[in-house]
Amino acid sequence: MKRFLLTTASLCALGLASPVYAADLPIYGKAPAMATPAYDWSGFYLGVFGGYGLGNHNLNNATGPAGFANFTANYDSTGALGGGEIGYNWQSGNIVFGVEATGFGADIKGGDNFALGWDDSTKLRWGGTVRARGGIAVDRLLLFFTGGWGYGALTHTNTNPGVGVDTFKTTRSGLAAGGGIAYAITENLIGKFEYTYLDLGTFRRDAPTNGVLAYNVANTYSLVTLGLDYKFGGPVVAKY
Repeated sequence: MKRFLLTTASLCALGLASPVYAADLPIYGKAPAMATPAYDWSGFYLGVFGGYGLGNHNLNNATGPAGFANFTANYDSTGALGGGEIGYNWQSGNIVFGVEATGFGADIKGGDNFALGWDDSTKLRWGGTVRARGGIAVDRLLLFFTGGWGYGALTHTNTNPGVGVDTFKTTRSGLAAGGGIAYAITENLIGKFEYTYLDLGTFRRDAPTNGVLAYNVANTYSLVTLGLDYKFGGPVVAKY
């Protein structure tokens, strides 16, 4: 009987002590899942782009004789363009800053169809921009705006019926601004859709060779392009 009581007491003591021992035992389980890496836009990039351009031209005869002075005509030009770009981005949090330089060839042309008694036509042959860029990144998606300097080479042709043709070339520069959306298809390959407004200012033709009055033409362009960039460097940074 005494042995039975001792055995029962021992088992009860072990049962009471087991929670204490269990509290000291390590708990094993799955490690917390790693956060999905966020894309880093930092780094140099090279790319190509192509698209369509619409030009607007305002011709004014400001110095002609009475009855002719300040006669104006407005006309459009349209056509394709394509080129390349180089740039660099810095990323801080979800804010992206950058600089970019572009160059392109173009065939954007149009005329006023004898609005002043003669025909004026303008063609944008090539151009480019140097711009700062800023935007907001949401992982692989980037919304951005740009602003800076643009330039372009223009050919203007004036046809005076029955008299002759006056053709000259000029290079102009001015404001370039716009915005767009970019998406990182892979770690290095980036697709882009972009709109750029290009103001090439006003050129003046003081002494046309075909007998027409002196005139000046103001020129602006809207360019819509699709591009593909290759980014060098810029590590993937994990965000928790």
